[in-house]
Amino acid sequence: MGILWFGGQIYTMEHEGSMAEAVFTEDDTIKAAGTYEKLYHSFYDDIDKEVNLQGRTMIPGLVDSHLHIVMHGEKLLRLDLSQMTSAGEIKEALQNRIPYLSEGEWLIGEGWNENQWENPSIIHRTELDEIAPNNPMMLTRVCRHALIANTKALEMADVGKETSDPQGGRIVRDDNGDATGYLLDNAQDLVKDSLPDVSQSYLEQVIKIAVDDLHSKGLVGGHTEDLNYYGYRKTLDAYQNALSGDRRFKAHLLVHHDVLDELISDRLRYLSGTRYVELGAVKIFSDGALGGRTAWLSEDYSDDPGNKGFAIHETEELERIIKKAREHGLPIAVHAIGDRAVQEIADLIHKYPLENGARDRIIHGVILNESTLDRLKQLPVVVDIQPSFMTSDFPWVIDRLGEERLKLSYAWKTMMDHQISCAGGSDAPIEEVAPLVGIQAAVTRRSTIDHEVYHPEEKLTVFEAIQLYTAGSAYVVNQEDSRGLIAEGYRADFTILGEDIFQADPEHIQDIPIEMTIVDGEIVYERNPSRM
Repeated sequence: MGILWFGGQIYTMEHEGSMAEAVFTEDDTIKAAGTYEKLYHSFYDDIDKEVNLQGRTMIPGLVDSHLHIVMHGEKLLRLDLSQMTSAGEIKEALQNRIPYLSEGEWLIGEGWNENQWENPSIIHRTELDEIAPNNPMMLTRVCRHALIANTKALEMADVGKETSDPQGGRIVRDDNGDATGYLLDNAQDLVKDSLPDVSQSYLEQVIKIAVDDLHSKGLVGGHTEDLNYYGYRKTLDAYQNALSGDRRFKAHLLVHHDVLDELISDRLRYLSGTRYVELGAVKIFSDGALGGRTAWLSEDYSDDPGNKGFAIHETEELERIIKKAREHGLPIAVHAIGDRAVQEIADLIHKYPLENGARDRIIHGVILNESTLDRLKQLPVVVDIQPSFMTSDFPWVIDRLGEERLKLSYAWKTMMDHQISCAGGSDAPIEEVAPLVGIQAAVTRRSTIDHEVYHPEEKLTVFEAIQLYTAGSAYVVNQEDSRGLIAEGYRADFTILGEDIFQADPEHIQDIPIEMTIVDGEIVYERNPSRM
């Protein structure tokens, strides 16, 4: 079907300020962008439909370069703790949920963050036991690098006084050596492995719920890491079933290293898949997170002397995983927040370069130093940043790192000035999934906690911030010649905004309504269908 789109501000994003009066698309492809008169006459016989944007703004379709779609769907289904501001409020919400559970049924909560409480403290398992002694309970921290479990859950996981800390994880204990219920990084798996298995139909349900929500936020696609949590084949099949037929969404699935053998056994390769589900780089975790002081730093945490965080893998194991990926021509996508973690990954990418042109990525890359910055600018690697991290981490992160280290932390403008390619995402459900929230964070760097602006020299322009979610997300998956711009030959993926984002107050970008989301020329979300 040939569609002529016109009547609004159309930003092609080819260059800053580049615009078109109209765009003609046919099926899933942009055939031309230019003046309305020229396109109308050039494609007169092929125009089946005209869409008047009525003054709205069209930009290339936004793509979240790092999120967890299944987890986002589960957050929409489960008890959401992310906006609660005290331990008491969380315990009250848990108490209110108990009457709806049968004895022995798991109670799962998502997204608590003690840094936004008036009195930050970690809830003890015994406090949860008072609420539900006979129901196993798991409350996942916003960063997904820590959880709290009650005694019933610890018993089911066989976590006791004699249980050793796993590599890359820690069981927090009291003075008597008893587990408090607070588990960090890989220690979380002790409890998570005790959760009942889920069906493929359940996974299809949460994927559909998540994707419908992502459409409403203006997202045409996302790079997600889900394949290891509920089983590789079951999850892959669930994605392929959920994203077939009328539900259009471009899901790029990172492949956790624990399921790499299954990918190889299936004889699949990088970017193989279906129209809307493709396989991506090998996902590896190299460290933890700042919230639990498990991100791996070169120097001690300023508020925890003697603690530098830790590596998830021994260096030899990390090297083995990367070498295996390289043997099969696969890029890697490595979670690295601390500067020591970023340095190790950058050194290994340098040691084991990828020869086929596919691109590695460092996910997060929050803390750099001069050495890591110099190494990164020498490598064909993309840093996958999450602008919302900065706005939710300040001011408490100042105590974690100290002012000196913060000069090269969340250093987006510095990376770009050093010609280091960046893509933008949310890490949802850790942060809010809406890309306009991330764009505003990149432009303003204003904390959502104390509303102060931190390190304004690292602010991005609106153009640069949008690029993170358009050209940047396309570049990291080697699709910069077909996605991320409004130009001839590119995919007909668009996000339609209710206001001109380039003229809007930067402090209110996140308030701009999403009017339409278009994937491959088809409207998949429309806020007010009768108005278009």
